Amino acid sequence: MAIPVTYNLRSAKERWSSSVVAVLGIAGTVGVFVAMLALARGFHATVTSSGLPQNAIVQRSGADNEMTSVLLVDDVRIVEDAPQVARGASGPLVSPEVVVIAALPMRGTDSDANVQIRGVSPRVLEVRDNVKMVEGRFLTPGLAEAVVGKGAQNAYVGLDLGATVRIGAGTWTIVGVFDGKGTAFDSEVWADAGILNGFYQRPPSVFQSATVRLRSADDFPAFEATLKGDPRLTVQALREPAYYAKQSEMVTTLITVLGSLIAVVMGLGAVFGALNTMYSAVSERSREIAVLRAIGFGGGAIVLSFFVESLIIAFVGGLVGCVAALPVNGLTTGTINWQTFSHLAFAFRITPDLMALGMVFALLMGAVGGLPPAIRAARANVAHTLRAL
Repeated sequence: MAIPVTYNLRSAKERWSSSVVAVLGIAGTVGVFVAMLALARGFHATVTSSGLPQNAIVQRSGADNEMTSVLLVDDVRIVEDAPQVARGASGPLVSPEVVVIAALPMRGTDSDANVQIRGVSPRVLEVRDNVKMVEGRFLTPGLAEAVVGKGAQNAYVGLDLGATVRIGAGTWTIVGVFDGKGTAFDSEVWADAGILNGFYQRPPSVFQSATVRLRSADDFPAFEATLKGDPRLTVQALREPAYYAKQSEMVTTLITVLGSLIAVVMGLGAVFGALNTMYSAVSERSREIAVLRAIGFGGGAIVLSFFVESLIIAFVGGLVGCVAALPVNGLTTGTINWQTFSHLAFAFRITPDLMALGMVFALLMGAVGGLPPAIRAARANVAHTLRAL
């Protein structure tokens, strides 16, 4: 025979002060846990959403990222001739690109941060149709003009429409603002690849990657085989989503590990709080426990009752923690992407599965904090307690 749950609810209400302490301890831990995971989830989502299923990125074989890759203009022309490459009115939908890092002052601080400057081709907006101009116009090829992502414009000083900014050996005029729809491109500045190479004293015929729009996403295996089978090329092709997912691994793992460690440390404190609350409950209710045993409730029922009470407290704490974390959803922050060495703006991303994970974590703390006191309650000396009545 089980003890009714209403008994546990009344008990927690009677000892509301100690119950509130346990709830707040668990709530704080769950809130931090969910917020840190939302931080990692937001960074990962921002980077991985940059890749389009129909796009591929071509780099030198063995390159880990664009910064360590070199492509010659002859390589790009061979890639453009691949039969799987989509064609537009202006020709093959291939954007050979260069990438450099420049330090610019951040808004609201006295420090600089690295911004990624991407040298692009005139076809880049056809290749990356997840990027749209929202202010001004696109840059004119052959001129020292630049367009900036909304995130970069908000993060850095001097990137307003119509402003001029010194990058490399040249001065650039900001002629447009684009919306990368929450992708990593929002944190970039785009310029003409040839002019960018010149300002950084690089040969005009050298690029670092080529982004390719395929006729369909299913054409990637054939495209990869075409490139591998050409003896003139020493390149590798990756699906664009896979490439950007790889670029997010280091920071996502770091944030997740650090967040989990912080949550575990805080969780230990919350567990001790739950232990204290439940041990106090056992001490205060020793007579009640003895009476319950005397009227026929077994040791298993006593264990289950106290265990359920601890889970109820943990459940409430988990709900409070999850609700407390909700306001950070969509909040924009930024960090350096250690794989590109540039600053990346992204938003916290709280999803239903993260909320569920937070609740599981809360119940786990409640279970660990509630089981020992529950066992102690079941082992209480009934006869001794009843004689003391």
